[in-house]
Amino acid sequence: MPNICDYEGSNYREEFWEKGNRSYEDLAERVALRRLLPPTGEALMEIGAGFGRLADLYSSYRQVILLDYAMSMLEDAQRFWGKDPRFTFVAANLYHLPFAPGIFQTIVMVRVLHHIQDVPAALTGIRQVLADDGVFVLEHANKRNLKAIIRYLLRKQDWDPFDHDPVEFVPLNYDFHPTWVREKLESAGFAIRDSLAVSHFRHGVLKRHFPPWFLARADGAVQRMGAIWKLTPSIFLRAEPAGAKAGIPTPKAPVPPEELFRCPECGGRVEKADGGLQCVECGHLWPLEGGIYNFR
Repeated sequence: MPNICDYEGSNYREEFWEKGNRSYEDLAERVALRRLLPPTGEALMEIGAGFGRLADLYSSYRQVILLDYAMSMLEDAQRFWGKDPRFTFVAANLYHLPFAPGIFQTIVMVRVLHHIQDVPAALTGIRQVLADDGVFVLEHANKRNLKAIIRYLLRKQDWDPFDHDPVEFVPLNYDFHPTWVREKLESAGFAIRDSLAVSHFRHGVLKRHFPPWFLARADGAVQRMGAIWKLTPSIFLRAEPAGAKAGIPTPKAPVPPEELFRCPECGGRVEKADGGLQCVECGHLWPLEGGIYNFR
């Protein structure tokens, strides 16, 4: 079983985003996500949704599943989105997604791939729960970014940004070469339809002298052109199932829990039970804890 990067109990929202001077990165990522997301849709899942930073961008979807491994992150997300009946909160392991095949029209995964130890397994599981006419929006940390290239040429870092294999610069933190990511997506049954290079101006000097909205607007102006060279620290991709058969409709949302979920232990169907959902095959009870489905 691959190791999991667990944010349980961390103060990620406050320490990384609110105190970390990352307003520009947040705005630039929103520009990219708006460009790649289908404007409307049925059921959407965000993997690694954390405290729900991007959830307001899903207002045109009929059903939104926010999934994270950390219960504390989802509890934070509930404080923002818990009163909206369109939202469902799910604690689960990415390697054992507790959903029916082909149930989602759209899947989003931002700032998550760089924590994944077994990328092929994760992408294969995502493809299984995405509808044949669905869209997968993926962000990944770019190994071949301009800063890494300069540092390598000046002999200030050991790893080669041009080598296709991932680099683990600290435990469970990876940078990926764009070619490697494309190959893994294709092996999992995806085809890349669009790409954007994001965070061109992620530099302390620029962020001290220009407001976040200005840098984000400038970033948005060059995201598509920058995707030709892919020298930014972050790459956004829009992928779709390759060779999918036409005419297979996306399931209509909202999907009730008995149809949405599957047992992550055996893949069996589930039904409502006291305290949560119970697998009709193996009998495992998956609890509903404080409004969060716990499939961990």
